[in-house]
Amino acid sequence: MRVIAGVLKGRRLKTPTWDGLRPTSDKLRETVFNILAPRIAGARVLDGYAGTGALGIEALSRGAARVTFVDDDRRAQALIAENLAHCGIENLCAIIRAQVARALETLHADPAFEPFDIVLLDPPYAPERRVNLDAILRAAGGILARNGVVVFEHARRAAVPETAGDLARTRTVDSGDSALTFYERR
Repeated sequence: MRVIAGVLKGRRLKTPTWDGLRPTSDKLRETVFNILAPRIAGARVLDGYAGTGALGIEALSRGAARVTFVDDDRRAQALIAENLAHCGIENLCAIIRAQVARALETLHADPAFEPFDIVLLDPPYAPERRVNLDAILRAAGGILARNGVVVFEHARRAAVPETAGDLARTRTVDSGDSALTFYERR
């Protein structure tokens, strides 16, 4: 796995040594960031279900100002920290070890909170680890800047809602067995 473009282009990232973590493929990351290109410069980004941190690191490489990584697995948190150190960008990031829904609620309740321009969500595809999608999207809408975007990666065959709270689906892009669904405020 490597950083695809930007100042960190070509940098190799460490991958998990355990089962259960499905990093976003290089091809799918490239698709996400080709679509988000006009929004990246100076953006505040949240990488939910961060895993390896590849999505957030790609955002930083392409000009995002700051990334907050959220994952509830200690191993993933350590892997993200290693990848950030390897890239020399630890000072542009925060890592939160929590379930994504709880982290989104906590962030929203913080009086010093600044909304995110881009929220990237890549929850597990496995049925036994499936999340309450509607609740997650509603919470993401609560931390999203006025003109922000939520990008939800999911199995292509999975049903996703048209709306959730303040969010409305604006676009879906299929790529192999995966899909990217984009949400913006209504």
